Amino acid sequence: MVSISGEEIEEAIGWRHHLHQHPELGFEEHETSAFIATRLAQWGYKIHTGYGKTGIVGTLSKGSSQRAIGIRADIDALPIAEQSGVSHASRTPGKMHACGHDGHISMALAAARAASRSEFDGTVHFVFQPAEENEGGGRAMVEDGLFRDLPMDRIFGLHNWPALELGKLVARDDRMMAAFGTFEIKVTGRGSHGAMPHEGADPIVAASQIVSALQAIASRNVSPLESAVVSVTQIHGGDAWNVIPEEVVIKGTTRWFEETIGAKIKDRISVIANNVAASFECSASLDYLSRYPATINDPESARIVRQSAASLPEIKIVDAQPSMAAEDFAFMLREKPGCYFWLGAKKEGRNPGLHSSFFDFNDQLLPLGARMWLALIDSQLPKAG
Repeated sequence: MVSISGEEIEEAIGWRHHLHQHPELGFEEHETSAFIATRLAQWGYKIHTGYGKTGIVGTLSKGSSQRAIGIRADIDALPIAEQSGVSHASRTPGKMHACGHDGHISMALAAARAASRSEFDGTVHFVFQPAEENEGGGRAMVEDGLFRDLPMDRIFGLHNWPALELGKLVARDDRMMAAFGTFEIKVTGRGSHGAMPHEGADPIVAASQIVSALQAIASRNVSPLESAVVSVTQIHGGDAWNVIPEEVVIKGTTRWFEETIGAKIKDRISVIANNVAASFECSASLDYLSRYPATINDPESARIVRQSAASLPEIKIVDAQPSMAAEDFAFMLREKPGCYFWLGAKKEGRNPGLHSSFFDFNDQLLPLGARMWLALIDSQLPKAG
């Protein structure tokens, strides 16, 4: 496997810090994409744009083999005000790389640079995907013809995982991340003076009972052998101390693996909301969106990841339960065999989790991730002879 020098790692860490200082939200990653494209072009990659609006793909072919693989890195930031206190903190108020995508970009770029010196046989596509956080950039890239225009045998994606010790790797044969949906329930009653509630129909009381009843979906409508989550995350209603409002809005998220469970959750939310609201002389309307499918690995691709990791002494293969968080790499895995895996990124001392305003990617993981990508390239595109 081609080596990466210490100077190159330091430069990649510098890229990461620069990207961290200049975060961009989903489908707005214009400067980030330009930063990526400039470097890939310097190393001889063919640049493809127009996939998922701000997505960038760098392609490099060597030898005569028709084999091709994809390596995906997500590139968007989150609408969070940073409180990490690091010297390279975000310079854009209200936006930060709170999930480590700046690190994912930099380790992929470090691998791409080293791969340009490698003697592999085939084609590698470095896929830099926008809008992973909620907006479905993976789906957009697929719909724009990513796999139609750039054929790949398999595609791989990774995520830094602060809950795992540094260098530990999890690549399950099947379930990795849950499917997710969002819901908004509008409860409409009849407003009244707070001192005379009998003259109205209180949507706050109805909404409170709906929130409580929704908790029974996972515990009473889904087998305990299956996974399901229904979480209310927002309640909005009322503006005055002494006025019962006309309307209350309940918002939340759902998670599941089996599609039949997802359909059951949606149906039960609707039935519960309407019937509980009616019992308080209110009405309810539901706006429900199924956002991402479950992230399910192809077993052979997961085996390839574990086999490649076994060649690296600094990486230890472990097992773990799937996460009920979601990942839009799932859209790519629906189209192509592939594997999504976690690389442990735990820090000593304070170790903020993903999406924390105090989070900052662990730079010690950067060389490990880059070498992991190179090991996969060596495994899947070996030089003939």
